Amino acid sequence: MDLSNLPQKITGPAAWLGSAMANNPNAWLYELSLDNIAELENAARHYLSLNRDVGEITAGAFPLPTFATHLKTLQHKLLHGNGIEILRGLPVASYSQEFAATVFCGIGAHLGSARSQNAAGHILGHVRDLGASSADPNTRIYQTAERQTFHTDSADVVGLLCIREAKEGGRSLLVSAETIYNRMRALRPDLLEKLFDPIATDRRGEVPEGANPWMSIPPLSWHEGRLTVFYQRQYIDSAQRFDGAMRLSPAHVEALDMFDALANDPELHFGMQLQPGDMQFVYNHSQLHDRTGFIDWPEADKKRHLLRLWLSVPGDRPLPDCFKERYGSIEIGKRGGIVTSQTRLHAPLD
Repeated sequence: MDLSNLPQKITGPAAWLGSAMANNPNAWLYELSLDNIAELENAARHYLSLNRDVGEITAGAFPLPTFATHLKTLQHKLLHGNGIEILRGLPVASYSQEFAATVFCGIGAHLGSARSQNAAGHILGHVRDLGASSADPNTRIYQTAERQTFHTDSADVVGLLCIREAKEGGRSLLVSAETIYNRMRALRPDLLEKLFDPIATDRRGEVPEGANPWMSIPPLSWHEGRLTVFYQRQYIDSAQRFDGAMRLSPAHVEALDMFDALANDPELHFGMQLQPGDMQFVYNHSQLHDRTGFIDWPEADKKRHLLRLWLSVPGDRPLPDCFKERYGSIEIGKRGGIVTSQTRLHAPLD
């Protein structure tokens, strides 16, 4: 990639510093009012009365007469603002899992369309430690209690609803890809160039028919005036097991190491402990997220549990053709997720 046609520095609300965000929670935290909560609960009761699968929820079937206005503001903030918001205060301890999932998926339906998160077609993901080993190249990292490292998910927006916290740890971390770009552009433009190469990322066993078991999508892409990030370092490293995958040169490894080091710079990233009832929404094309390792409760009914949504958002940026390797279609508002020949969209409640 010739950097001469790219900006020396990206400016705008998505190019934030973690230290500044940590000192200004008003930039990313929205406290739900009692009226907001009542409206969400009424919409959930209405939807459940229809006896439909939560995976089929639409904005029209989840009426939010006033709170929908805030969700339009949130949608714009994700695409064109700082790319992050926490909705705080949902009283999930008093909800059944079905009711909590209905509220969460209903909010998601107002933001975009839900996408499949695995080969089974689950549009509602369950993030918890399943005792899986990260040494297994087919393990998805969110199924462990280990540190995840900074990464993006395979959709425009990722949403999390915290049902229960871990006994210790599990802190959510966020960093701006635009800020990392700016630092690398200033310090090591030679290494920054390497991140625009089509580096292989492991599919971890979830392979669409006729596709390679890896994807060749650059960690950074510049397309129609926007920087887009696609990154999961563990999956990049494990893709090197495939003979046909592009080999990482020493310069590529140095570039990836610098990207990781900057993401972990406490000036660049910031963190938060998601509380039960917190809903976090993050824009994957400009931000990376991470989670620290955690120690869970021994009791099954107290173990850390988050619900997850992957969303495709109308009015979003165009993506380069290489994203078809992961998204299938890159049609705005109808893209993202993991689709194989066995995929059938539905929302498992457990």
